[in-house]
Amino acid sequence: MSVASSAKLLKTVLVLDAATCLAFGVLLTLGADLLGEWFGLPSDLLLIAGVILFPCAVLMYVTGRQATPSPALVWLIIIGNVGWVIASIAVLLLPAMSPSLLGFGFVIVQALAVCLLAGLEYRMLASTGKLATA
Repeated sequence: MSVASSAKLLKTVLVLDAATCLAFGVLLTLGADLLGEWFGLPSDLLLIAGVILFPCAVLMYVTGRQATPSPALVWLIIIGNVGWVIASIAVLLLPAMSPSLLGFGFVIVQALAVCLLAGLEYRMLASTGKLATA
């Protein structure tokens, strides 16, 4: 894959990541109470998670719209995504949490999706040859 096509794909993945963050932010923010009941998770946790996603979506979108995405910002996004996955797993492991089966599945599926996006972002950044220039 050429550097130019890798950079273009990286930009596409970043904008896709931004769109999913925005959609998830809206879902979690507006549906925190109902989702909390369904998932067996505290609605405050879901609300805060949703609110956190809005500035993340802005960062991802702005980075994805740059002529050449800043490697430092892409690294920040990758690290943030990995942090989200770790926090998601922690939610399932904390004794204070008791998610329903639906909630458990929801947390796992969204963590896997975020992990996939982080992996794609890393791979595309590596393909541009700018891994170490962050």
